[in-house]
Amino acid sequence: MDDLRPGRLFVFGLGYSMTRLARRLRDLGWQVAGTTRDADRLERLRDEGFDAHAFGPDQPLDPAALAGTTHLIQSISPEESGDPAVPALAEALRALPQLGWAGYLSTPSVYGDRGGAWIDETADPTPGSPRGWKRLEAERAWFTAFQSTGVAVQVFRLAGIYGPGRSALDQLRHGRARRIDKPGQVFNRIHVDDIGSVLMASMRAPNPGAIYNVADGHPSSPNDPIEHAAKLLGIDPPPLIPFEQAGLSPLGREFYSECKRLRVDRIIDELGAHLAYPSFREGLDAIWAEERA
Repeated sequence: MDDLRPGRLFVFGLGYSMTRLARRLRDLGWQVAGTTRDADRLERLRDEGFDAHAFGPDQPLDPAALAGTTHLIQSISPEESGDPAVPALAEALRALPQLGWAGYLSTPSVYGDRGGAWIDETADPTPGSPRGWKRLEAERAWFTAFQSTGVAVQVFRLAGIYGPGRSALDQLRHGRARRIDKPGQVFNRIHVDDIGSVLMASMRAPNPGAIYNVADGHPSSPNDPIEHAAKLLGIDPPPLIPFEQAGLSPLGREFYSECKRLRVDRIIDELGAHLAYPSFREGLDAIWAEERA
């Protein structure tokens, strides 16, 4: 039996990752509320029993939606004007006496390019892109918003997310997989359900002001998962394309412009988090087995 005492979680951005966490917590007796800007998704979330609310640039959140919240997660990307949740929380925080834990979901883009070096959470942020700077500013805004509130605020820097329906298996099936030849390039990854496990571990052991790298600890070439998935599917992987000829989008080139290896000792040693999928191999194998069951 899980020892995480039931509460009420509110999530800014009930997307792919957070909906999977929401289902796990619901099964443990939690109430889960959150936001989406998509009308169809709003109805699907409500049909699943979640207290879903519309929220976006032209859809302000009713502060009453946050009533009774004990745990809070912000998973929406920063906008040009900054973090969208901070203004929505400005007034509501005074009326949330039960709130004790909050998490901001960031990305390793705040570290910038490290030439493939191993880095942990003590590394000074040196964003190399506007996207990275926006993330760093949002992290700081999140900490500032909760100053003097007594709420334990943590930041989680999530590596590239994959899972059922969003893996190299799906990319190959839909003809979207590409093997790009850029020697020395590595990416960090995390299975969607291991994100939930790390967040739940933090809820059990809050550490105000803590920052955590959330990755599987086994960075590798972006081509490795594609090749492993191709073996599982019994097909040949796509041909190797030189990086200079790949015709990547500006965002794609930005991803390939940064190379770092994330150390994850803190989520293991400090939180006691158990990663069910310590590399993409275990993760893809599990997804493949589930699909065939």
